[in-house]
Amino acid sequence: MRPRFSRPLTHLIYAILFEAAVMVVFSIGYRVAGWSWGDAIYMVVITDFSVGFGEVRPITEPWLRVWTMALIVLGCTGTIFITGSLVQWLTEAQIHRALGGKRMENEIEKLTGHVIICGYGRIGRMIASQLESGGTPFVIVDQSAERVAEARESGWLTLSGEATDEEVLRMAGVARAKVLATVLPNDAANVFITLSARNMNPQIQIIARGEVPSTERKLLQAGANRVVLPAHIGADRIAHLILHPNARELLGGKTKSSLDFEHHLTELGLDMEEIEIGPNSPWLHRRVEDLEAEAAGRLMALAILRKEGGTDMNPNPTAMLMPGDALVVMRRSGRG
Repeated sequence: MRPRFSRPLTHLIYAILFEAAVMVVFSIGYRVAGWSWGDAIYMVVITDFSVGFGEVRPITEPWLRVWTMALIVLGCTGTIFITGSLVQWLTEAQIHRALGGKRMENEIEKLTGHVIICGYGRIGRMIASQLESGGTPFVIVDQSAERVAEARESGWLTLSGEATDEEVLRMAGVARAKVLATVLPNDAANVFITLSARNMNPQIQIIARGEVPSTERKLLQAGANRVVLPAHIGADRIAHLILHPNARELLGGKTKSSLDFEHHLTELGLDMEEIEIGPNSPWLHRRVEDLEAEAAGRLMALAILRKEGGTDMNPNPTAMLMPGDALVVMRRSGRG
């Protein structure tokens, strides 16, 4: 991507190039007149910047006087050009910053039923990306100027400040928001934000991140509706992949749709499980329909992974389980 310069910055670059060209050309001119490089450059610098220490050498030749007058005119013009462009660039940057912040505040004030994301770290970025894909309006609150600038580069509404400050939450529209997600890596800050948001808006849905299990109870007491422990979710996911690898493969585990399906199963209190049929398994040499009947609706057979290879998807109720097979079932997870 090509860098895009504002007009004042472009003018400043041109002014610097013009000034550099003047100094080089006129230094060469004095060198042609027989001056040393040191005298030529010194003469150009003190004349160009209107210092006026006097002539380095007596200037008697008519053409050299004309050359020096041209240096005075062009050099002063270049200096004025640089100064003006620099002031314009700095002024415009300040104005854009002020107007941009004001424009963003106005857009946030218009939001209703939006989501507030407190913290723009790894998890905050993922949430923002998902919400944008789903067309849900949101505001990001973070104290890091770098992260705020990064979020704004993505075109997202942001507020720079401590989410633990109630004034910052008020500016983010917590009283009109539908959901607040506080995903800072600091448990104490998440508890404080949850408590403040609940006091400011009793109806808001609060989803809080916790780093350690002991924080979950504190977050719930502070007013969080849901508490997410990322480390435990990751560990649980890895354990399931280790214990039931084939069950996850049936969903095509690398696709977004399969992950969404798994998420919905969890929300419903369901889970997929792979059961190995060993020599001593009570399910050995039994039919699928008998197992489902004994479970009384708490279990449903999805597939049989045969020892000799192959998979029986949606197996026939009369299918028999043999040694070395694996039965993939859907059952209640025990957490819902």
